Amino acid sequence: MITRLSVASVYVTDYDEAIEFFTEKLGFAVRSNLTLENGQRWVTVYPTASPEFQLSMTVPGAPLHDEETATAIRSLLAKGALSAGAWSTPDCKATFKEYSARGVEFLQEPQERPYGVEAVFRDPFGNWYSLNETNDKAFDAEAMKEAFGGN
Repeated sequence: MITRLSVASVYVTDYDEAIEFFTEKLGFAVRSNLTLENGQRWVTVYPTASPEFQLSMTVPGAPLHDEETATAIRSLLAKGALSAGAWSTPDCKATFKEYSARGVEFLQEPQERPYGVEAVFRDPFGNWYSLNETNDKAFDAEAMKEAFGGN
């Protein structure tokens, strides 16, 4: 039985720039920053409020990808076509102000949604993330079906 998500991955184009963004702009901490025997670098960060979770960063290329695949991934990053997930916050508007002051690029300011308040930001590599302050209806399937007109 799976009990929780412990590691998620995101593509970046520069490990050091990624570490700087996640630690200095978002307030994350570094869990791992290693170069493995095969030359692959293992870099993970985590939000300090959730130390049991790790966000793994991967630069497209060898030894994980052939050049054609790496080029395709870099192209999708450059287009901003990759969503890298949703982060939770207890106060979306306050976090939006805090991150904006640190220079985080927001694609959407906080907006009221049926499930709470949502803003959307982008990392320096093109990945976009939702920033969600969920309400009591967010995990109620019937409430979400009613709000979005689903079947």
